[in-house]
Amino acid sequence: MTGLSLEQAVRAIDAALAKAIEMGCAPLTVVVLDAGGHDIALKRQDGSGILRADIARGKAWGALGMGFSSRELAERAQKVPAFVGALAAVSQGRLVPAAGGILIYDTARNVLGAIGISGDTSDRDEECAVSGVKAAGLQT
Repeated sequence: MTGLSLEQAVRAIDAALAKAIEMGCAPLTVVVLDAGGHDIALKRQDGSGILRADIARGKAWGALGMGFSSRELAERAQKVPAFVGALAAVSQGRLVPAAGGILIYDTARNVLGAIGISGDTSDRDEECAVSGVKAAGLQT
């Protein structure tokens, strides 16, 4: 697989939003980034707040930049807050250390991109992200 297609990104987003509806989540915003951190697709449910796109992107971007989930980034922020503060500075505030951003892999474990979700609790955002990626036939 050479990269993440628009079709795959949209499938992951649609499946994540379907999971959110099933779970009764608050309105979500979902973004999928390519491996270079550029938007492939974004969908925002009616009623999702105006900051949600930036938060979702920041979760996905942080996962890509560090090579692990935004949940792990949040855990590290608790352990070494000065380091994560430095990351926030060097990234010009583009990363969000909270669960809801995960890497997307192909079957050979190559990073294709990342998905980020914001709108409900971080745990529920992450659950929807994982569900969406898997439903699109991709790996987390």
